[in-house]
Amino acid sequence: MQSLIEAFLMEKGTREFYSHASEISKNAEARKMFSELAGWEAKHMDYIQYLYQAMQGDIEAQTFDEFNKTANAPVTEAGIPVKDLKSRIDKYEITDEMGALKLAMEVEGKAYNLYLKLSRDAKDANARVVFRDMMEQEVKHVEYLKKLRLKLGGTG
Repeated sequence: MQSLIEAFLMEKGTREFYSHASEISKNAEARKMFSELAGWEAKHMDYIQYLYQAMQGDIEAQTFDEFNKTANAPVTEAGIPVKDLKSRIDKYEITDEMGALKLAMEVEGKAYNLYLKLSRDAKDANARVVFRDMMEQEVKHVEYLKKLRLKLGGTG
């Protein structure tokens, strides 16, 4: 259960980062990409919340919604503090798609590695399944970013 809470908080931190990146990106395509990634992270949060509540036998969302509103999520799923990523964006201003893609791919790649480690270290079989599913989601994100990079003329 603790692993689900930690995964939820990391997804929340990543969503906050992508939302911030979308807000400050000067390029419309970068804004759109970060906004879409933030939406995906929100869906991951919903999924983890559902799993948590199902495992607890708690179908009432109110308590978890309160937790979501008040919980501090200082670290992204990539294991990088949100404040560090925000400062990188603020310092270097994402004005082109390739810069945005590079940063997003770094975050998603590190997130995959984190979920891989968590799945290997998990003692509970249910937690391993959840972390493997999250790894698959990160692979989808990376594939999306690779296709976007090819569309924009970058190398695969």
